[in-house]
Amino acid sequence: MTQVKSGDTVAIHYTGTLLDGSTFDSSEGREPLEFTVGSGQIIPGLDTAMPGMEVGEKKVVKIDSADAYGDVNPEMRQAVPREGIPADIPLEIGTQLQMQTPDGQAMPVMVVEVDDSTVTLDANHPLAGKDLQFDIELVKIA
Repeated sequence: MTQVKSGDTVAIHYTGTLLDGSTFDSSEGREPLEFTVGSGQIIPGLDTAMPGMEVGEKKVVKIDSADAYGDVNPEMRQAVPREGIPADIPLEIGTQLQMQTPDGQAMPVMVVEVDDSTVTLDANHPLAGKDLQFDIELVKIA
């Protein structure tokens, strides 16, 4: 059987869970995830688990936060004056918003704290700082 090597384009079905067992993402009911191994298109810990797999093989991969979405970076949290946010923008904790960086890039942020004068926004990935587990099945090597 052919084994996956770096540079191969592969398709996998997967279920991603936190270590408490809660699912954060899955390809169930969708097309398999397709990517090129070693290209940086997916998180590093999942990418490095692919070489050597054969079509039809299943495995469970545990990934430390550093090899997933990284550790939480405190500098990615910022309190902004409440009056600087338009009145029609919802400010409930957990609300996802998009900010624009100085160079014009869209950056997703989450409202994490609100008081009378400030709104604290967090630009860390929602899975930053979390260890993850993926149940994967190799469907195809292109």
